[in-house]
Amino acid sequence: MSRSTSPAGRPSVVIVGAGPRGTGLIERIAANAPELYGDTPLDLHLVDPHPPGGGRIWRAGQSPLLWMNSTAEDVTMFTDESVEQDGPVRPGPSLAEWARAVRDGEIPVAPGPAEALASLGPRDFAGRQLQGAYLSWVYERSVAALPPAVTVHEHRRRAVRVSGSHDGRQQVHLAGRPAPLTADLVVLTLGHLEAELKPDERELTDFAARHGLTYLPPAFTADSELSALRPGEPVLVRGFGLAFVDLMVLLTEGRGGTYTTGADGQPVYRPSGCEPVLHVGSRRGVPYHSKIGYEPDGERPPLPRFFGPEQVDALLARPDGFDFRRDVWPLIDKELGFAHYHRLFTAHPGRTRMNWPDFEEKYAVADPGSAALQALVGAAVPDPADRLDLEALDHPLDGVRYPDAEALQDGLRGYIEADLARRHDPAHSPDLAVFLALLSVYGQLVRIGDRGPWWHGFFSYLASGPPGPRLRQLLALSRAGVIRFLGAGTTVTADARRGVFRAESASVPGESVEARALVEARLPAATVEHTRDALLRALYADGAATTPTGLLAVAPADGRILDRAGRPLVLGPARTGSGPHHPRLFALGPHTDARSGGAFARPRTNAPAFRQNDATARALLTFLRDRAAPPAPRPAASLARPAPTPEDSHAPDQ
Repeated sequence: MSRSTSPAGRPSVVIVGAGPRGTGLIERIAANAPELYGDTPLDLHLVDPHPPGGGRIWRAGQSPLLWMNSTAEDVTMFTDESVEQDGPVRPGPSLAEWARAVRDGEIPVAPGPAEALASLGPRDFAGRQLQGAYLSWVYERSVAALPPAVTVHEHRRRAVRVSGSHDGRQQVHLAGRPAPLTADLVVLTLGHLEAELKPDERELTDFAARHGLTYLPPAFTADSELSALRPGEPVLVRGFGLAFVDLMVLLTEGRGGTYTTGADGQPVYRPSGCEPVLHVGSRRGVPYHSKIGYEPDGERPPLPRFFGPEQVDALLARPDGFDFRRDVWPLIDKELGFAHYHRLFTAHPGRTRMNWPDFEEKYAVADPGSAALQALVGAAVPDPADRLDLEALDHPLDGVRYPDAEALQDGLRGYIEADLARRHDPAHSPDLAVFLALLSVYGQLVRIGDRGPWWHGFFSYLASGPPGPRLRQLLALSRAGVIRFLGAGTTVTADARRGVFRAESASVPGESVEARALVEARLPAATVEHTRDALLRALYADGAATTPTGLLAVAPADGRILDRAGRPLVLGPARTGSGPHHPRLFALGPHTDARSGGAFARPRTNAPAFRQNDATARALLTFLRDRAAPPAPRPAASLARPAPTPEDSHAPDQ
């Protein structure tokens, strides 16, 4: 029987965060251990108040109405031949393949929602509960793949602090547990963070309290207290991304509303009478672009072309650094344009006036945004609808004005209908090429570090939008009057004279909407200094470095947490001395400047998260192999995994 803390001399790693990122790291430890670590004993402590695999975001205890925004065939937790890594590839099923194998009896699991599993096809969007069941299976498989001498301990608690010396073992303190866990190495695989309120959010909270209003600050929507939003009342909503889509679902279908199919084949919403009226706006004033609804075919653009390892090396080698918008964005602009036009010329040559080799040669030497490039595109691509204009994509309502709110509703419905039609029509397959280029760019940007909030928002807007069916539901809700559009450049003010929140937008000058409820439909900013996570706050106080936008600074090579001098962070009195700085603290995930777009990924896309997991796993195992004291031999009987009981191997420490 194993213990909750590692015996003296027995190597130990504490992983804080049991969601998909922690699961992916365990999968890579299992894959690399035979080469780097052999059959030496090792304790892996997994710390998270939520069950491992799905963690908080993908937990079973959430509404079955909430979906993923990726198709089942585009979700995997396993490496493949595309992943640039030093460790071995350990293939495994995508979500779609897993669901089929479970249905066929090839994988014996209790997967959760049986009806959703039975009907899930490769191009369907799974519910989050079902994705959580897949992640739980991946976790169990990864644990089973560990060498027999590796023992996993689950602790269903929160980690609140790490302490230790600069050259010794660390102590990880857990809430409600007197004795800390002892670790040679600590890895933070935290997901989305909760944050303290910003000054403007505190002001709105105080205003709401003084006037008897409702204000819901940024949060993971499934955790928000939505019962305060009363039936029939107007609710202002800031944010038009995926958090809004969840809000829309929970306040409509989640309150008993239903959809039927109209004569035109489109959904028609039947209200229950329990819904509020959502007035939604944002900076752009439009929802994220629909997921593309057709299969890729034909030749793919050869990526990377203008933004690859060579260009990133050159940026990182600049002695005076670089600016994202000035130095990086032009390269991204050119990369996305190359993908777009490659697809247009090779798949739809009838819509061009030049052969591809000639266009490519001239495109390669033209500067992004230059008059020469615009002239080239104008001469070679006659239809403006076939030209890529990233600025117009990012600001679709700039300069568009509507005479009144009703005209805005008609205009926005027309915009969404056009987006749905385009994103489901392979005649516009250059859009898919741009999507693939965005994934390629994101993979390169991981090496650069903090890119600021604009890039992540732009990427999500173009590449990580909602499923098409969700936007069709949005249209139905708009026609039913349950959702009202506010427009672009939405601003909300606290009207002290009338004791309400007031929203205005640039799209309908002179008009405003007032309400007694305001919802911020977005996730909190992942800043370390202002997170509610006690462990990260303590590390920041102990000298962990952050980027200008507040992300935790880590070494690009393996995820080591860095101090403010750019060295691996160490704890204890010698932190600022000249002694050895051993890499004992690591971090992976969206709270770091190596954020990679997601803990799982599309198959065969050289996913950054998989590369990072592999590099960190190899760094951990190499450190333990080279530095850990030889452990005492274990009794032969202890190699068998005992039945799960509290404090036992692979059992939760409640």
